[in-house]
Amino acid sequence: MITALIFDFDGLIIDPETPAFASRQMIYAEYGLELALECRQHALGSNRSFDAVAHLVTLLEQGPTSERAHTLDHAEVRARRQQLKQRLSADQPLLPGVLTKLDEARALGLPCAVASSSGRDWVAGWLHRHAIYERFVCVYTGDDVAATKPAPDLFLSAAAGLERPPEQCLVFEDSPNGILAARAAGMRVVAVPGAISRHFDLPPADLVLPALDALPLDALLRMLP
Repeated sequence: MITALIFDFDGLIIDPETPAFASRQMIYAEYGLELALECRQHALGSNRSFDAVAHLVTLLEQGPTSERAHTLDHAEVRARRQQLKQRLSADQPLLPGVLTKLDEARALGLPCAVASSSGRDWVAGWLHRHAIYERFVCVYTGDDVAATKPAPDLFLSAAAGLERPPEQCLVFEDSPNGILAARAAGMRVVAVPGAISRHFDLPPADLVLPALDALPLDALLRMLP
């Protein structure tokens, strides 16, 4: 029986992945290069960062203008890319279905938590900005655990904060690492692929939805094995 819900953050509640990838693409385009989407695959859902500047240097070294790799100012490129990301991310809305699911959970008496590999300032800042922080019993981030997803620590911490056993928690996730973490925690998981993660093969989930509001929560719970 499901008695609590745990939500991922990035890619599920808001979508910072799209502007983050777009900012990297813009930097690469300045050097006449393209950044393949697959480069982000293994970092999605975890705090393991993809070093886009190191990868840019590698591509430059392999090209006809390899001398540019030796003169590239890493710190300047990272700072410029961060400015682009912040500008593109400035007005991130809540993704479709977030408020609906929170309302449905409240109506069914199911407490909710957030478990995200991102930092607390980032996660809490956006939750407060959209006035939904208080809708969650607890919020656990990468700052609160020794190991982030795909390790189960975040989800197990959220279950403890909810005062529920892991097997009674249902996780909503968009990333491969998040799904693996939920499985490792002994929880059932609904995959809701995001704008970036839908391009990759995801690990098996109990249910896959195109959006959070694709099914009413009570109907969704009845469909779980």
